Amino acid sequence: MIASCLCYLLLPAARLFRALSDAFFTCRKNALLAKSSSSQVEGDFAMAPRGPDQEECEGLLQQWREEGSSQLLSTVSDGPLVDKGLAESSLALLMDNPGEQDAALEDKWSSRQLSDLRAAENLEEPFPEVLGEEAPLSEVEGPMWAAVPVQTGPQYTDCAVLPMGVLATEQWDEDPAVVAWSIAPEPVSQEEAPVWPFAGLGQLQPPPLEIPYHEILWREWEDFSTQQDAQGLEAGDGPQFQFTLMSYNILAQDLMQQSSELYLHCHPDILNWSYRFANLMQEFQHWDPDILCLQEVQEDHYWEQLEPSLRMMGFTCFYKRRTGCKTDGCAVCYKPTRFRLLCASPVEYFRPGLELLNRDNVGLVLLLQPLVPEGLGQVSVAPLCVANTHVLYNPRRGDIKLAQMAILLAEVDKVARLSDGSHCPIVLCGDLNSVPNSPLYNFIRDGELQYHGMPAWKVSGQEDFSHQLYQRRLQAPLWPSSLGITDCCQYATSCHPTNAERRKYSRDFLLRFRFCNIACQRPVGLVLMQGVTDTKPERPAGWAESVIEEDTSEPDIPRHPVGTIQHCLHLTSVYTHFLPQHGRPEVTTMPLGLGTTVDYIFFSAESCEDGNRTDRRRHRDGTLKLLGRLSLLSEEALWAANGLPNPFCSSDHLCLLARLGMGVTTP
Repeated sequence: MIASCLCYLLLPAARLFRALSDAFFTCRKNALLAKSSSSQVEGDFAMAPRGPDQEECEGLLQQWREEGSSQLLSTVSDGPLVDKGLAESSLALLMDNPGEQDAALEDKWSSRQLSDLRAAENLEEPFPEVLGEEAPLSEVEGPMWAAVPVQTGPQYTDCAVLPMGVLATEQWDEDPAVVAWSIAPEPVSQEEAPVWPFAGLGQLQPPPLEIPYHEILWREWEDFSTQQDAQGLEAGDGPQFQFTLMSYNILAQDLMQQSSELYLHCHPDILNWSYRFANLMQEFQHWDPDILCLQEVQEDHYWEQLEPSLRMMGFTCFYKRRTGCKTDGCAVCYKPTRFRLLCASPVEYFRPGLELLNRDNVGLVLLLQPLVPEGLGQVSVAPLCVANTHVLYNPRRGDIKLAQMAILLAEVDKVARLSDGSHCPIVLCGDLNSVPNSPLYNFIRDGELQYHGMPAWKVSGQEDFSHQLYQRRLQAPLWPSSLGITDCCQYATSCHPTNAERRKYSRDFLLRFRFCNIACQRPVGLVLMQGVTDTKPERPAGWAESVIEEDTSEPDIPRHPVGTIQHCLHLTSVYTHFLPQHGRPEVTTMPLGLGTTVDYIFFSAESCEDGNRTDRRRHRDGTLKLLGRLSLLSEEALWAANGLPNPFCSSDHLCLLARLGMGVTTP
C-alpha cells in the first residue's frame, strides 16, 4: 500500500514543488513592490491563489502526513537537504490557508535595503510567469523565508524552501533582513556555478554592498592651468596672481525647520546643527579657499560659531543680514594674507512704498586689493570686485528678480569702475534662484534682455506656469525713475558728467549773447517794474542781431528699444552646466528630489562667439582667467546618496569652487 502511494506521489512531485516555487516568486515580487512604496504592507499573506491546484496540494499533504513523511523525503531526495521536521514545518507553512495568518510582522527594512530592492526592480522582469492572480500581502509572525536553488543534478531537480535562519552565514551577517536568492551558503566559483533550474525565469542577484558616501559624491578637480611656481604665480604670457573662491548656500537652520517637509528623507541626526556645523567647517578646511561667499547664514550662528571659527582659520568676514524680521543673510570672507580691503558695500533690495521691491533679500559687494609677494619687486595687480547675493526664490515673480539684479549690478558698476571709465575684474556669485539659459541667466551673461511682455514666471525658468489663464507680464519701464537706476543698470548720478567734464565758456563768449534777438525780446508775463523792466534794451551799433553759436550738443548716445535692460560688465559662468562624460546636466541643489542648478560663479571674461569651439570653457580669457574648477554632480549621483542633505554633505546645495588668475603688470 505504501509503495503504491509513493509511486503515485512521485509523479506530481515535480509539479508540486514547481507550484511552490512559482508561488514564492509571486510572494517575492509582491514584497518588493510593497516595500518600495511603504514601510508596512497591509493585506492577507498568500503564496498562491486558492484553486484546484491548491486543493490537490492539500490532499497530497494530508496523504503524506498519514502514510509517513520520512519515506517521502528519502524517495524525493537521495542527498541530505534538510531534516524531516524542518521540511515538514516549511512545507506546512507554505500550504496553509492565507486567511489564517493574522499576526503582524514588524518592519525592519532599513533605507539602504529599500534602495537595494528598488535597484533590483530595475532589472529585466525576473517574474514573467505567475500562477493565477496575485493575492494581497499581509504581515506574518515567524522566521523570514528565502528560496535557495538546490544543486542541479540527477537527484536534485527542484528547490527546497528553507527558513532564513539556515542562511545566516557569513554573506548575510551584514544584511540579514534582505530576502534574496543565493546559489548555496558557500561561495561557488563561476566555472562550478550550477545551471539555473527555472526555465524562463531570471536569477535575482544578492544586493550589492553599500557604497560609501565619499565615493558616490566624489567630485573631480578640473585643471585648466599650466605649471605654476612656488609663489602662486604662473609663467606663460605673463605672471598671474592666482586665488580660489568658493560660493556656498549652507542652509540656515531656521529656514530648514520652517520647511521641514522638504527634508523628510533625512535622518533627524544629520539635520542637527551641531552635526551640520562640524561638516561645514571640515569642508571649508578641506578646500581652503582664499575667498568664501556664503548664503543663508543664520545671524546667531554666524556671530557665535561661524565667524569665530573662520577667524581662527585666517579669514576676515563681513556679514549682511536680510532686512525685516529675517534671521539669515549673506557673508563674504577673505584671507588678509592674500587681499587688503578697499571698501565694503552692503546692498538692500527693499524699497519702502515700492511694490516691486518689497522683499528682504540682500547682497554684499567688496573691493579687494590683491597682495603680491614682496620678492617680486615693483609689480601691481588691479583691484578685485567680489559680489555675493541671494535672490528671491518665488518662481512667479521674475519681475522682482530682475529689479534686484539691476540694483546689484548698479552697485557693482559703481564699486568696480576705475578712473578711466573701465571696470576692474569682477566676480559675481550666489544663489540666483534661476536655471541655466533662463532670461535672467542670459541677461547676466550676455548683458542685454528684452523683457517687455514677457511672463514673469519665465524670467527664472524654475517652473512652467504657461497653463494658467492669468499670467503676470512685465511692462516697460520695469522700475520707476525714482529708484535712481537707469536701464543700463547704473546709478543715474554716475551717468552725469563730472565737474571736470563739463563744458567751459569764457566771459567774452557769453557777452556775445547780451544783445541778440532773444535777449532783446520782452519775456511773456514779465512783471513791469519801473526803472527795472520798463525799458527795452537797445542794441549798440556794431552788434549783430544773431550770433553764430558753437555746437554745444551732446554726442550721440546709442539708444536701446523700450523694454530692454543692459549692463556692460562682460560676465561669464565658471560652469558649463553639463557633464559631458555622463551626458547629464549639472546639479547644485535637489528641492523635492528634483535636481537643478541655481547657484553660480560669474567672472569677468569675454564670451566666445565661435559656435564650433569644442573647449569646455565657452569663453575667451579676459581680465580674469579660469584656471580650474570643482566638478559638480548629476541628479542620479545625488539620488544614490539619498539626496541633499546627507551624512556627507550637510546642506541642500553643493558648494561651487573655482581657481582664477589675474594679470600682474610691471612698470
